[in-house]
Amino acid sequence: MLQAALVLADERGIDALSMRELGRHLGVDAMSLYNHVDNKDDLLNGIIDLVVGEIDLPPGDGDWSQAMRTRARSAQAAFTRHPWASQLLDSRTSSGPERLRYFDWVIGTLRRAGFTVDVALHAYSALDSYIYGFARQQANLSSGEPSSPETAQQMLAEIPTDQFPHLTEVITHHIDHGGYDPDADFDFGLTLILDSLARLLDDDTQPDDPAR
Repeated sequence: MLQAALVLADERGIDALSMRELGRHLGVDAMSLYNHVDNKDDLLNGIIDLVVGEIDLPPGDGDWSQAMRTRARSAQAAFTRHPWASQLLDSRTSSGPERLRYFDWVIGTLRRAGFTVDVALHAYSALDSYIYGFARQQANLSSGEPSSPETAQQMLAEIPTDQFPHLTEVITHHIDHGGYDPDADFDFGLTLILDSLARLLDDDTQPDDPAR
């Protein structure tokens, strides 16, 4: 049932997901679904847990930075497959087993790397704010965004280039280089965060923490 709800949310959007619509999709009476979930919130918690379960969490005994990079790229891919998920994730007040495993893995990987409890929490917040925010930005890109050379050409033709020289330069750059590359854009920001965290760890400038 949860897998069917996930498919329905992907196909029609999270706002279209209801117990009645899911029952219709499954060919059953909507009331029968309450034998499996308590209410719609329970259903949403379940499908979010399925999405989080798709995120690759490497073994915790390797390089922490590479593990975080792998996790971030996998999360971004999951949010690309399920564009509604990154926003819904923050609104859940309870966590299923996959979300709990996810949270524990992130903090545990950072702690084993040598980050203090406080800095590990800050690092978790910075990384996931970036991952979720980037996913939402990609999901909300308008049709006028220069994501392809063709779209960029159309956008360039519609603006007064003499009044917006820097915007013109960016659009022209996208045209010359084959369009906007979201993966390269994502990796650029991710690298900035990971490199900053690595310097903090290497310089041993973390705040004092009795639990370190």
